[in-house]
Amino acid sequence: MIRVGIVGATGYGSREIMRLLCQHPHAQITAVTSTSVIGQPLAQVLPAFQNLLDLTFQEFDAEKLAAQCDVVFVGVPGKESMTPVAALRQADVRVLDIGPDFRLTDLDAFTTYYGAEQTHPELLGERVYGLPPWYRADLPKANLVAVPGCYPISAILPLRPLLPHISTDFPVVIDAISGVSGAGRSTSQAFHFPEMNENVLAYKLGVHQHTPEIEQELDNKILVQFTPHVGPFTRGILSTITVRTTDDPDLDSVFACYADEPFVRVLGADTIPDLNQVRGTNFCDFGWHKDDRTGNLILVSAIDNLVGGTAGMAVQCMNLMFGLDESDGLKLGGMSV
Repeated sequence: MIRVGIVGATGYGSREIMRLLCQHPHAQITAVTSTSVIGQPLAQVLPAFQNLLDLTFQEFDAEKLAAQCDVVFVGVPGKESMTPVAALRQADVRVLDIGPDFRLTDLDAFTTYYGAEQTHPELLGERVYGLPPWYRADLPKANLVAVPGCYPISAILPLRPLLPHISTDFPVVIDAISGVSGAGRSTSQAFHFPEMNENVLAYKLGVHQHTPEIEQELDNKILVQFTPHVGPFTRGILSTITVRTTDDPDLDSVFACYADEPFVRVLGADTIPDLNQVRGTNFCDFGWHKDDRTGNLILVSAIDNLVGGTAGMAVQCMNLMFGLDESDGLKLGGMSV
């Protein structure tokens, strides 16, 4: 049984990890930490886990976690995981960071888009980007996994196989809409119910921090025009991606690389996904439409930002790190109603 620790266990992503691991056949949560509720029973702070997890929130202590856990998920806000991740690696614990701090290999890009210095660049040499379809071979030996961002997952999966056919003369245009949970637990006026209900917002136009992550995983060969939106629903991301290709590729052949992927469902031409089919799951669904009038290829992908975009991807990576069936704990259908 794999002993699992969760740092920052009150966050939405961490809660989803705990929910998935509660029915995982080979993993047991043995420690949870949170700076805001130290000493309080987990089931009291998060009643959804009553009768499932009999744990008390403890203070972060890397050496103590090393004695309690085989692997630790770190789910703290962006720019705050560098120190605990470094301490855990110093204590020789395997780590999966679901935040952004170790995703970018370009230090200048990290500073530009996150407004902070990468304080532990030495760890970038050992970190593995946690996108199993493209980094599966590296994950079994990984000691530090940077779990991808939710928006990037929804874009990279349909775009990466197509990369040899994408024209560099035009930016790839990505318009994506996320549920409010993508903003995390922190409150703000913009996401207050009266502001968000029956509303849709575009934000961080041209400067969103996931832009360089998407470009990095497309080998920095193309420019990305990424415009994120938030809508009045709890979870899910629908991304509409407009691409100009250099030729007329056979898209069924291009995406055949995903034929054996357990959590990528290629829907094919003119079959467009929606959020209901992926809500609560680790799946990424995508289809496409060739627009003969404009010459553009339009790809549409759907994921659950909290599972397929965070927790489920993290658990899938953990499974591969420990030689398990990568679907363990993740065999869930969509919450379509």
